[in-house]
Amino acid sequence: MNSIKEVTQMTGISASTLRYYENEGLLPHVKRDENGNRQYDDEDLEWVHFITALRATGMPIVQIQRYVQLYQAGDFTISERKAMMLQHKKDIENKIADLYRNLDKINYKLALYDVLEAQRNHADIKI
Repeated sequence: MNSIKEVTQMTGISASTLRYYENEGLLPHVKRDENGNRQYDDEDLEWVHFITALRATGMPIVQIQRYVQLYQAGDFTISERKAMMLQHKKDIENKIADLYRNLDKINYKLALYDVLEAQRNHADIKI
């Protein structure tokens, strides 16, 4: 079992964010000790990493809440959870494709600057 301080050190996620995730129902199984302090086990840490990945890839809190609700409802929701993950994967792939298209435009502009600089430098050379 890990304290909230230990989890923040392991994950880089602030204590307030961890408390927020718990209050929003995203960390469904966090236990407390006899003093009321949060105690995170390995499963909780897996949830923290999963939620972090979903948030980092743009999934809204509301969708993550829905996913957790489905998870808690049991195995008969596996197909729906899989569908959510497949849709999220597709959304990420579309964002990556957009990023690559934009990167191509930036690379084109950089190549143009290389040509312009080379032309300017060559024009300054007197023989």
